[in-house]
Amino acid sequence: MSSPTEAPALSPVELARWAWRQLTSMRTALLLLLLLALGSVPGSVFPQENIAPADVTRFREDHSTLAPIYDRLGLFDVYSSAWFSAIYLLLAVSLVGCIVPRTRVYWKALRARPPQTPRNLSRLPSYTRVEVDEDPHAVLLRAAEVLRKRRFRVTDTDDSVSSEKGYLREAGNLVFHISVLVVLAGFAVGQLLGYTGGRILLVGEGFSNYPGQYDEFAPGRLLDAEELAPLIFTVDDFRVDYLTAGPEIGQPKDFVATLTYREDRDAPEQLFDLKVNHPLTLDGVDVFLVGNGYAPIVTVRDGNGDIASKGPVVFLPQDSSFESFGVIKASGARPTQLGFEGEFYPTYQFTMETGPYSTFPDALDPRMSLLAYAGDLGMDTGEPQNVFLLSKKKVDLVMKQGKEGSSKPGDAFRIDLAPGEKKALPGGLGSIQFDGWQRWVKLQISDSPGEGIALGGVIAAILGLLCSLFIRPRRVWVRARREEGRTVVEVAGLDRSSAGEGLDDYVAALAGELTAPVAQEVQ
Repeated sequence: MSSPTEAPALSPVELARWAWRQLTSMRTALLLLLLLALGSVPGSVFPQENIAPADVTRFREDHSTLAPIYDRLGLFDVYSSAWFSAIYLLLAVSLVGCIVPRTRVYWKALRARPPQTPRNLSRLPSYTRVEVDEDPHAVLLRAAEVLRKRRFRVTDTDDSVSSEKGYLREAGNLVFHISVLVVLAGFAVGQLLGYTGGRILLVGEGFSNYPGQYDEFAPGRLLDAEELAPLIFTVDDFRVDYLTAGPEIGQPKDFVATLTYREDRDAPEQLFDLKVNHPLTLDGVDVFLVGNGYAPIVTVRDGNGDIASKGPVVFLPQDSSFESFGVIKASGARPTQLGFEGEFYPTYQFTMETGPYSTFPDALDPRMSLLAYAGDLGMDTGEPQNVFLLSKKKVDLVMKQGKEGSSKPGDAFRIDLAPGEKKALPGGLGSIQFDGWQRWVKLQISDSPGEGIALGGVIAAILGLLCSLFIRPRRVWVRARREEGRTVVEVAGLDRSSAGEGLDDYVAALAGELTAPVAQEVQ
């Protein structure tokens, strides 16, 4: 048996009502909005599967302990994770539960008349009293006219006038909250019906907008991937200008990728200069220039002298000087497969302290430095592989041949090449030749059908916030009556939004405006 001081336990219905009140409170809505903002931070800190799968793979290999934890927390796919979706949905429910009753109250307030004049106006925060010789009825008529000119809603009686204004403040609050819902709805539409994809294209390569053409593709859950908007283009050229002097030497001044595009197969070709902040937009699809780099052109011959691999290979930049890392896979080499891993240096330099590095991002003196591997590259198993990583489970590092008569192997065989140079591998494994280089660009192709909804919500939210910040809801009462042969005019005001800054001056000015015509008649 519980003690008399213990509160009785809540019934399930009472508990549900209490939980609903907590969820729909303004404090909870603000907390959930803050959590949503904080929850978005990992999406920009950690690489995301749908945007940079190669970076995710590299992170997993470099951080074998942390990566499984991050996977369980959904940090590699933040916006589709269960915890982010929970915050998102709870915020939507909280806003709806807050907006509906407030809208009902606001609608009643709009239809209601201004409150009746209090019996004792002198008890209100701002109050003034004047005496005139004019008839009380004339004073009240003038008071109603003046208040209407000041955009008050007015109700008058035989001895007083009641007025109120500032209804748009609460309307602004409601618009702001509804706008947050609109933004969430726009985000949801984009996630369900939109898509984002990325593709690395060499200069001269073309692209058609269907899923098989993407390097990475993240469709919305309700998107029909077979009905993407038609878009066909070719990267004709890529130009980049770098600063060549001053403290910011090596920084890019401008990136331009020239595209030849068609809206569909039967449309005429058109030219477009694609820049970082100047995307190509066709039928709601945006094409952004998000990256660029170098693709060394190499020829790999196997131990039989046959060409096992030939052509440009994309290398990924590692720093602002565009020192780039890449992998070359010659799975067709015989008698054993060959793989190469190393760096491309656009403007090569070497010191004993730092080793090889690049001093400038433009290809003024390009070189390659590679390590060779021989064995099974694991490309015949049918399992997907990252093109930027070399599987080393069943391969051996190619070593220099030891000195004659020595049983110890030499050091790792490093291949340093300038354009046009060729180097043979030890043991008759084959050779590799650096033929030249090409530029590549990384493009992001996205369709966000909800972005217009979200933008409209943001604009409406700003307008609603301005209304709620700068509109002051006020009530003003004017009473006029005869006392001892004179008319006593009482003016009082109540500011419902703040501590009443400026309200005393406002009431005094209003009282002066009511008595001004009398003063003019006396003069």
